[in-house]
Amino acid sequence: MKKTEQKKESRVRSRKPDARGQGGVALGTKDDRRRVGAKPHRQEFKKPEKTAPKEPETRYSGQTDKAYNILAKQLKISGGKAKDMIDRGLVYSRGKKLMIARALMPIETEFKVEKLQKPKTIFENKDMIVVDKPPFMSSDEVADAVGATLVHRLDKETSGVLILAKNEEYLKKAIDAFKKREVYKEYIAIVQGVLAEGGVVDVPLLIKKGTTAKATVDKKFGKSAKTIYEPLEMVAKKTKLKVVIETGRTHQIRAHMKFLKHPILGDVAYGGSEAKRIMLHSKTIRLLGQEFTAEEPKDFMLRE
Repeated sequence: MKKTEQKKESRVRSRKPDARGQGGVALGTKDDRRRVGAKPHRQEFKKPEKTAPKEPETRYSGQTDKAYNILAKQLKISGGKAKDMIDRGLVYSRGKKLMIARALMPIETEFKVEKLQKPKTIFENKDMIVVDKPPFMSSDEVADAVGATLVHRLDKETSGVLILAKNEEYLKKAIDAFKKREVYKEYIAIVQGVLAEGGVVDVPLLIKKGTTAKATVDKKFGKSAKTIYEPLEMVAKKTKLKVVIETGRTHQIRAHMKFLKHPILGDVAYGGSEAKRIMLHSKTIRLLGQEFTAEEPKDFMLRE
């Protein structure tokens, strides 16, 4: 074979594809693939992380007014109704419960208002009616709503079993049973701190009555008061307790929990930190051979 023909054959062979690609060119790099017409790898783009939109800053005019007046204008209700909502503990501003209806606040303040629930009937017959009292409603208001007479009372922010009489005969029997301590009263309370073991608080309480009642431990002048408690659950430095009281002094559980240095969550008057409400619920009452139970509220479910 002539030399010119050998060179020509060599050039033709060099253009034949081999295992690496066309014309013996490696396909390993992006530039090489572009030269032989191969499609480049798709570039992967990271999706931008979603961020919550920033709330527009509130510009204050410098003008102020009483809280209940501002609320009344926002909701288009009377000042008296707005004041009542605040006094009940239903109104919040910036995540905190508004405590004083006449507090001066910027007129641009926005409020959140909790809905007032209605009492639910647990049991009723010709002698009595038993209801699950909602928080933020006084016992007297419940009596007016159902048209019956109170056998006992619960604090405004305390929920749960409340018994009312429909006639004098039953009322007399029920009150007599309470006086003789022939009543079983069980509560659920959420207190601050960790209470790993149950126990008994048996210290007398002195009740000071004024605009609002207040119970204090007073071993000299106080009346006997006995509270039995048992831990049910502990989460994030809070303890849910089963509480049984053998006496029925005003604010007994609240004062005894303060005495233990584990005040009830939301019970600011007795040293507790702020919460949606005083976390106390009347769960079960046994009276005159009958037992009544109110389901534990959803907000009593402990979370981390």
